[in-house]
Amino acid sequence: MTIRTRFAPSPTGFLHIGGARTALFSWAYARHNNGKFVLRVEDTDVERSTQESVDSIIHAMEWLGLGYDEGPFFQMQRMERYKQVIQQMLDAGTAYYCYCSKEELDIMREEQKARGDKPRYDRRCLHNSQPREGVKPVVRFKNPTDGSVVWDDLVKGRIEIANSELDDLIIARSDGTPTYNFCVVVDDWDMGITHVTRGDDHVNNTPRQINILKALGAPVPLYAHLPMILRDDGQKMSKRRDPVSVMQYKDMGILPEALLNYLSRLCWGHGDDEVFTIEQFVEWFKLNNISPSPARFDMKKLFWVNAQHIKALANDKLLALIAPELARRGINVAQLDINAILDLVKTRGDNLNTITNEVAYFYQPQVVSDEDATKHLTADALGVLGKFATALDALSEWSLDNIKALIKEFCATEGIKMPQLGMPLRLKLCGTTQTPSFDAVLNILGKDNVLSRLQ
Repeated sequence: MTIRTRFAPSPTGFLHIGGARTALFSWAYARHNNGKFVLRVEDTDVERSTQESVDSIIHAMEWLGLGYDEGPFFQMQRMERYKQVIQQMLDAGTAYYCYCSKEELDIMREEQKARGDKPRYDRRCLHNSQPREGVKPVVRFKNPTDGSVVWDDLVKGRIEIANSELDDLIIARSDGTPTYNFCVVVDDWDMGITHVTRGDDHVNNTPRQINILKALGAPVPLYAHLPMILRDDGQKMSKRRDPVSVMQYKDMGILPEALLNYLSRLCWGHGDDEVFTIEQFVEWFKLNNISPSPARFDMKKLFWVNAQHIKALANDKLLALIAPELARRGINVAQLDINAILDLVKTRGDNLNTITNEVAYFYQPQVVSDEDATKHLTADALGVLGKFATALDALSEWSLDNIKALIKEFCATEGIKMPQLGMPLRLKLCGTTQTPSFDAVLNILGKDNVLSRLQ
């Protein structure tokens, strides 16, 4: 059997971080088993679905590197197929027309509540489905009334739900458009999906979908329902207070491989491994290794993982990522030894934005804040810098070893400690007190640059 998985987002907004994890797990399982990964766009919510959302979801998946083997398929382009299957079910007696009005259904539910019964459709149209003038009927699925729906969830274990708990759900609205649960069933059937990985908010849909699949004589896929991703305080993530869009993390300077690495650790693990490549994840990944407990999103841990991936990047790849922003600032990296700069700063930041700023002050010193100037650029400090500039000017050979020796000798002669020279020197050279070792900064900047900035 060829493993076939799918990711089926609704194009009503951006790619949510939870959706990205679902896509990652579905993709990885297909890759691990040399299977196929299908992208299906569930766009039947016409009022809320937009092409902009479709584009943003696909763009986010491309940024993450989650390539799909088939698709994207769009449910709105499959309407004729859904209607064909609905007619087959009507002909087979596994579905029926319902002409009940909203008012009738409301009265029925109120009466059931008054009796203490669970509100459900009472099947009054099953054997007495008489057309009514001016009323367009819905189509209901004839759900089994006895027995149970049982499946061995690959994450949650064995789940059993009595059919008596289920309703005869509507599979086609009065305007003829099919409903979500029905479209999903036909799509999974037609696309040969063998494994459905999705959020556990879909658990209640699963027994209904299984029953429809059985009514159609279609194979039932295996299901893996992923637990929720919560905030680190245990609350639900919210777009009002949390970065929940995948592309927000790109803007925050997170590498796609770092985000995937971190997402993979939310409810899944491989021993004590924290930092690994996507290739390693695919090699190790199994659906039954997923924990059913909710995961907590720790932003600090994500940035720590990101820092490890930045450190591991080759300089040419790191430069390619930050080059557009450096160019936007008018920086020509060829003016200095960019490899030496990257070697110095790539361990000093946990995101690409910080790394970009660390590189930038070598080329364009920051504006010194009034607070730093008052604290560090005193008359005495400027006097020390003047003497130091004279000593640097006299240095015959500009090298890291010579600079180190000069700094040590200068501080001893002047009777000052290293920070008394380093803090004002960093400010004058780079506009910030936070730089790598200032002897290394001097060496990279070069004699002419250093003396010019000190003047």
